[in-house]
Amino acid sequence: MKTIGMLGGMSWESTLSYYRALNEGIKSRLGSLHSARICMISVDFDEIEKLQHAGDWDQTGILLAEAARSVERGGADFLLICTNTMHKVAPQIEAAIDIPLLHIADATGAALQRDGLRRVGLLGTRFTMEQEFYRRRITDNFGIEILIPEASDRARVHEVIYGELCLGQVTESARADYLAVINRLTSAGAEAVILGCTEIAMLVQQRDTAVPLYDTTALHAQAAIDFALSAVTRITPEHD
Repeated sequence: MKTIGMLGGMSWESTLSYYRALNEGIKSRLGSLHSARICMISVDFDEIEKLQHAGDWDQTGILLAEAARSVERGGADFLLICTNTMHKVAPQIEAAIDIPLLHIADATGAALQRDGLRRVGLLGTRFTMEQEFYRRRITDNFGIEILIPEASDRARVHEVIYGELCLGQVTESARADYLAVINRLTSAGAEAVILGCTEIAMLVQQRDTAVPLYDTTALHAQAAIDFALSAVTRITPEHD
């Protein structure tokens, strides 16, 4: 079994979900008392969040690249960035380490492609929804069109993530607002919706809606389990 490297803490609420999913997945696959081999560093999200909203992505990349090097030095065989938004600086992180990076958008795109979907909605932070680093990777590598909510819905989705979910708060009013946004995306032609922030599954789950939901945390964790238990030692993306 390979050692899974986790770059976590963004937020720790969703990193907890990753840790549970990885260990439960390994136990399910191997049985008995098996658990995942993990090396993790959990950053202080307050520092990262301030840099995000200031638009200082270069500095976030510097901080996370150094954290990733620590994970590698700790014995990780490959790395997960346990957040969608900070894949914005995935190229900087990848350049700083010698172990493979398992990209969350690739895990998500592969699942969408496997299920034959062509047009899907995306929920996430404003950065993930509005910038191209995430949407373009899925479109270019997997041929899937990405729809995003209208501006007022994007603002509400973003507000709930930082103002509630990252603080461990789950409210019925936020759930109702998210479900309304999901319904508007499907009315616009989305065949399914990506839960493109690792905290969103705390709020909205498949039982809440008939619209197919793709939980990026679960998909990323499953891809990591598959790789940890495989004989493959490198990850070769379909496209650079």
